[in-house]
Amino acid sequence: QVSVLYFARSAELAGLRCETLSVPREITSLQLWEEIVKAHPRLAVIRDQVIFAVRQEYVLLGDQLLVLQPGDEVAIIPPISGG
Repeated sequence: QVSVLYFARSAELAGLRCETLSVPREITSLQLWEEIVKAHPRLAVIRDQVIFAVRQEYVLLGDQLLVLQPGDEVAIIPPISGG
């Protein structure tokens, strides 16, 4: 189980700021995104704009293998706009 933190637009789309999800211990970042979208289909619209932070390190969606530990934090960080 990992803690998923939602920020900005991802929190609006998911309808919450954090939750705990059960995911495989070894998973690619793209597979992790797909698991999160299964739980919150509205997040699919930001797929090409989102970045993860896993244990406070940025991870792009793709083939990168993540080895998650119970209680790890995964932050969903959509693009930040502003001036």
